[in-house]
Amino acid sequence: MLDNIPYLSYVLSAFIGIGLAAATGFRVFLPMFIVSLASYFHWIPMNEHFEWLSGLPALITTGIATVAEILAYYIPFIDHLLDTVSIPMATVAGSILFASQFADLGTFPQWALALIAGGGTAATISSGFAGIRAASTATTGGLGNSVVGTTETAGAGMMTVLAMAAPVIAAIAAIILLTLVIVYGRKAWRKLRKRSTEH
Repeated sequence: MLDNIPYLSYVLSAFIGIGLAAATGFRVFLPMFIVSLASYFHWIPMNEHFEWLSGLPALITTGIATVAEILAYYIPFIDHLLDTVSIPMATVAGSILFASQFADLGTFPQWALALIAGGGTAATISSGFAGIRAASTATTGGLGNSVVGTTETAGAGMMTVLAMAAPVIAAIAAIILLTLVIVYGRKAWRKLRKRSTEH
């Protein structure tokens, strides 16, 4: 019955892509590693144009990068340096993972959608958490940053698995997450600006 619904495959692909993009907003490399691992063991299908993601070199590279990224966020000052590059990196990673879900679209619509929906989702979440981390540093002297870092890692893992296992739920969760990040991320940046003007 579901097979008769027009464009259902595209809708499901979009849901998976949004979920994966949201995950890269938390951590850049962990979602790519999980997708690479799942496709390497043939747990999920992979678009032929993105078969490099299912190869052993990509699996090893993203695995090493994942460990390095997770550990780096527990090192004071290094986490802030990573925040300066995490937004553009998350945008790229989110766009790639979103695009990997569309096999039949032309190149232009595929990457246009990927940049807008995938890259936009990832960048919004990444910038929101950068603001939350900066506010945490300002209010706790950096002591609360490990909690933020752990939350981000857990969020990346859960969103990635959810996107592959339950794409509709992942898409709904991503929309809720985007709303929360926009609201609380703005509040965090406003508090930082207020503190900077007071000093």
